[in-house]
This record gives sequence, C-alpha cells and structure tokens, in this order.
Amino acid sequence: MQIFVFLSEILGKRFVSKDGLYLGKLRDLTVSPNDEVCPKVRGFVLERGLLRKKIALVNVNDVLEVNEEIVLNLGHDDIHFQSGKIKFDFTLCQDILDRQVVDIDNRKVVRVNDIHLLRLDSQFFVAHMDVGLRGLVRRLGWTRGVDHMVRTMAPRAHYLTREDFIPWKNAQVLTSDRRRNILRLDIARKKLSQIPAMELAEIMEDLDIFEQLSLLRSLEEELRRRVFADLATHEKHDLIEQMDDKEAVGFLENIPADEATDLLLSLPKGRTYQLMKRMETKTAKKLRKMLGFAKDSAGGLMTTEYLSLRPEAKVKDAIQLIKDHLDYPGNIYHLYVVDGQQRLLGSTSVRQFFNEDPEKSIVETCYPKRIFVRLDDGMEEIALLLEKYKFSSIPVLNDDDILQGVITTDDVMEELIAIAWKKYKEKLT
Repeated sequence: MQIFVFLSEILGKRFVSKDGLYLGKLRDLTVSPNDEVCPKVRGFVLERGLLRKKIALVNVNDVLEVNEEIVLNLGHDDIHFQSGKIKFDFTLCQDILDRQVVDIDNRKVVRVNDIHLLRLDSQFFVAHMDVGLRGLVRRLGWTRGVDHMVRTMAPRAHYLTREDFIPWKNAQVLTSDRRRNILRLDIARKKLSQIPAMELAEIMEDLDIFEQLSLLRSLEEELRRRVFADLATHEKHDLIEQMDDKEAVGFLENIPADEATDLLLSLPKGRTYQLMKRMETKTAKKLRKMLGFAKDSAGGLMTTEYLSLRPEAKVKDAIQLIKDHLDYPGNIYHLYVVDGQQRLLGSTSVRQFFNEDPEKSIVETCYPKRIFVRLDDGMEEIALLLEKYKFSSIPVLNDDDILQGVITTDDVMEELIAIAWKKYKEKLT
C-alpha cells in the first residue's frame, strides 16, 4: 500500500456502496485544522450528477477501503445527497488549494498547488503542502508528458527529483472567503512571532489587502503593532480603511504621532472625526495640534515622541533613560535638555555622552550650538539643516523656544519622495 499520496491523485475516485452500487465521485476532503499538527481527514465529500450536481458528506469511519475505488460500509439508501452549493467548515480543495500561505521557515508567501497526504489503511492525514512546479503539473494531469520532455532535454534537471513541500505545521494559511482566519495552529503562530517585524512587513507586501489584514490579526498583539508600524504609509492607510473604529484606534495610538497624523489626513474627514473621538484624551489632543499644521511644514512633519531631560541630569541618567525606552516608537539616539517650561536648552546624542563619566552633567555633553527649526519652516530649510549637521533628527520650537516636537530624516525623506513621485506622475500624464 502506498503510504503517501497526493490529493490530486485521489480526487475523482469512484465511491461504491457495500453492495457494489455506484454512489458518486470524490470531490473534496474535510479536516479540522486547529486540533492537530497533522490534521486528520474527517470526511469525504461525494458528488454526482452532470448538470444538476448533488453533494453528500460521508464520515471517514464509514470507509472500508481505498484502492481503485473507495468502498463504503453503507448502503445506497444511507447516503443523503443535497442540491446546490454546501459550505463546509474546512475542506482541502475549497480552503487550501490555490490559496496563498506564509512559509514560516523560509519567510515568504507561496501558493498551494497540491496537498501531500499520509495514508494509514483508510485513514488520511495532512502532511505537507506542495508549493512546487511539479505539484501544479500533477494537478493539471501533465506529469507523464512533462517528465518525458524534461528527461529528454535535461535529464539532470532538479525538476525531476526535487519536491517543494512545506510541512503543514510550518505554514500559516491566510484567509478563507476573505472574511475569517481559517488556520490558528499554535505552532504556526509561535513561529510567526520569531520572524522580525520588518520581515513580516515585507511578506505582507506580496499579499492583497484582505490577506494582509488576516495575517496581521493572527499575530500576537505586540508583534502586530510593530509590524503595522513598519508598513509603508499607503499600506497602513488601506488597512485602516478595512478596520472598524475600535481596531483602527488601537493601531493609531501605538505608532509615532507624525505617522498617525499623516494617516488621519489621508482619511475622509468624517472618519477622522470618529477615530479622534475614540482616542484617549491625551493622544487626541496631541494629534489635533499636529493636524493644524501644513503637511510640508515643520509642524506638520514633526513627531511629538522624543526623550528629554532636565539640566540637572547626569550622563548616567541619560543612559538609564534610553534603557527604559528601548521599545519607544520615537528617536532614542538624540536627547533634548529642557527647563521646567519645556524651553530647549540644548541637544545631545548617544555618541556625545556614551563614553563620558557617568557623573558628568548632561548639559556639558550638548552640542555647542542650538540647531532647531520653527513650526512654520518649510521642507527645504529642514532638509538643508539635517544635511549640514548630519543629524538624524532636529528639534522643532515655537516662537517662545518651547520644544514642540522633533523631525527625523525618515520623515523628510518620505515626504520628499512623495513630492518627487507626484511630479513624475504629472510629467507622465
């Protein structure tokens, strides 16, 4: 008996009753994906008829043998067929074949072309997903002809000997009918959590919006937020549009304020108003302030996430502040010294004080000259200062020298690229 078989090899097999009567052909297999590392096939979906097809479900325990035909321990009258489309909880053809999955070990999105089944007597277990070219050729029924052609033209080709399988436990299936997650294996989720957020964000670039949302929701909460923060602005925007207000606010409150501002500006005013109403008072107040500035001004580009110290602080206090904020969404490499009214007294950086005496005053490590921009300064002036002094961020002050926020080089580059792209598209049209 063949231990391993492919789904494509058994689809279409004839079912016969215990008294030898023809019942129909195998259309699909039902499984319970969440309970086992290698899920067991729970049932067989039969189909019969040409124009008016009818479908029936047979429990796997009613199968006597699987050979050239599938013999059931049931009589002809024990099978109850139904007309029309029937939605099963989870089947291999309906929910896995031709779907995109995340290959967790190789960290990429792939398409399922066939399914590798482990066979023990009349029982079947899902072992692997076939994502290779051979799987597709097998599905199409071209294996004999294609293999012959390849052997003739390239007898040592890897195609003839290499199968491209993903173990079921190492895959995360994304969506079924684009409304719900269909695979929540703990093993898969744990492996997903081991992939850096930036790489998961890159994986999501290969998915459509529904699959992106499904993958994002399958992650642990903290990882979910980090992945969302690493997505491009337009991807964040598309995802926010698919979320309800409560879910969207949860993401907006956990990304830098300048990014949240950009997203809110890109949404319809009514949606922005609804989201702002749901936010914490402190966050909403901060964002309302930023929304009042022109998008390409210092006030519009700045983020209010920054780390500051009082002038009496010492180098050891600065180092401890950074250690306490390693997961901080803002820039932690530059620190700002402010007085009790938040007036900027000076700026310093990790490079300036890291090797200094821990008891040294942090003020003594500040740059000799205060470099800053005003709220209404434009893009060009900001970019020139960042380039001239080689800073990764620059403080933004109001007319009373009170620190309002900071602008990073990433903020400026993103806006400059957007402007350049807009001009390029205008030239094309």
